[in-house]
Amino acid sequence: MFISDCRRDFYDVIVSQRVLLLVASDVDALCACKILQALFQCDHVQYTLVPVSGWQELETAFLEHKDQFKYFILINCGANVDLLEILQPEEDVLFFVCDSHRPINVVNVYNETQIKLLVKQDDDLDVPAYDDIFRDEEDEEDDSGNESDGSEPSEKRRRFEEDVIERTMRRRQKREWEARRREILFDYEQYEYHGTSSAMVMFDLAWMMSKDLNDMLWWAIVGLTDQWVQDKITQMKYVTDIGILQRHVSRHNHRNEDEENSLSIDCMRIAFEYDLRLALYQHWSLYESLCNTSYTSACLKLWSVQGQKRLQEFLADMGLPLKQVKQKFNSMDISLKENLREMIEESANKFGMKDLRVQTFSIHFGFKNKFLASDIVYATTSLMENIEKEGPETNNFIKALDSLSRSNLDKLHHGLDLAKKQLRAIQQTVASCICTNLVISQGPFLYCSLMEGTPDVKLFSKPVSLCLLSKYLLKSFVCSTKNKRCKLLPLVMAAPMDVEQGTVIMVGIPPETESSDKKNFFGRAFEKAAESTNSRTLHNHFDMSIIELKTEDRSKFLDALISLLS
Repeated sequence: MFISDCRRDFYDVIVSQRVLLLVASDVDALCACKILQALFQCDHVQYTLVPVSGWQELETAFLEHKDQFKYFILINCGANVDLLEILQPEEDVLFFVCDSHRPINVVNVYNETQIKLLVKQDDDLDVPAYDDIFRDEEDEEDDSGNESDGSEPSEKRRRFEEDVIERTMRRRQKREWEARRREILFDYEQYEYHGTSSAMVMFDLAWMMSKDLNDMLWWAIVGLTDQWVQDKITQMKYVTDIGILQRHVSRHNHRNEDEENSLSIDCMRIAFEYDLRLALYQHWSLYESLCNTSYTSACLKLWSVQGQKRLQEFLADMGLPLKQVKQKFNSMDISLKENLREMIEESANKFGMKDLRVQTFSIHFGFKNKFLASDIVYATTSLMENIEKEGPETNNFIKALDSLSRSNLDKLHHGLDLAKKQLRAIQQTVASCICTNLVISQGPFLYCSLMEGTPDVKLFSKPVSLCLLSKYLLKSFVCSTKNKRCKLLPLVMAAPMDVEQGTVIMVGIPPETESSDKKNFFGRAFEKAAESTNSRTLHNHFDMSIIELKTEDRSKFLDALISLLS
């Protein structure tokens, strides 16, 4: 059931209770969690936080805690499946679900007692009508055998015939209704996509209660930027949501323009900016950033010798000496840095990079600390998917959560270092896949498989890293291929998951087109292909388009997928 008033139907209900927070492993969920934690701290709400990275962990966490808690809050998990069927809770258990995954399961939408959905009302949800999906089971059995023996045989026969006709009609209507229901549900559930960021929904709640702080606003910005970096939402949706947040930024940070009442340099300031679409460039060298950003790398085709020449020409066109662009951005000449954005934009247009400028926000505190929202997204993602083993699995989650606080700058800088390694690994893998022709057309989709022993292959056993690699690879492949048909195809990518158990992780990415609405049909396609071939798959991720598969079943699974999508 959708909640119309988050304050009354959600916050006021849980404020005097002990609650269990189940948080998915993505940056948007972490930001929503930070906002909620800050609100809980204001009102002394008792809570337990449990990170969950998939359906199995969610079920385990629920079973472990169901005796101590009656109120469960799920962040970025739980909306797109029938929760009651999966978890089998008692009747007095209440679930509050704040999840950007779409489509929302219809049972969750129409359950009025146990499931409360925290969803932005403006989102275009297209939920089917209740009567099209559910109907009361009519009593099919008739008391046709209870007529009195005194009636005429001809009367009995007439009644019997009418009864048979009526029952036949009823059965036919039921069959037609069920066929229509299947069709409606198929149309509704066919594509997977994302709605408004959960961090923005939580910030809205804080704002409605007049408890919103600059920190909370920054987390909402990072949550939205995560959706943009991971390519989960359309450019139109991103720009619209940026506009909403910009109004809040003006309201919270207006004192910065006032010279007389200006804030101390140590105070946190958020500013709206048109900045460059270059990953981590303020914490790296400009050269490294140009080489390892997917947009510039794909446009300039940096995996080829010709592409490297174009990069040199691009730098020469801007009049930037190599010595300057290869040193740390902080150490560059101030005179060059002052006009850098304008210089890069002007030259970028000549080299076909028209979208190098992007709307974003930056945060400043102290003299040295300036970060763009995308910097935080890359750093937090890398901390969460760090492959260096240090203690239990939840350690990475806690470090990533901590890095979002201003007091933990050392963790954030560690995350930035890991992010640079991750981006380098992604670009090197993209280059080797294109140069060795690893991307092959399978008919209805492109397919690429990373072999065991490929450099950095362990990093790509993690879902977010593999999704980033797939999106960067598809973008680069579309720029490099001359085949017009291949430019319009989606991509399926596989990487080794667990060598000992013989499993691979597989992800499906929608086509890279201008009008792309970011809707992904691979979730349902993977399910059907696995069903029809009895492939041993594990659909454990909250994103349906990411699955785990036994290596031996890969070829029959792919054959089924090809015939299904042809």
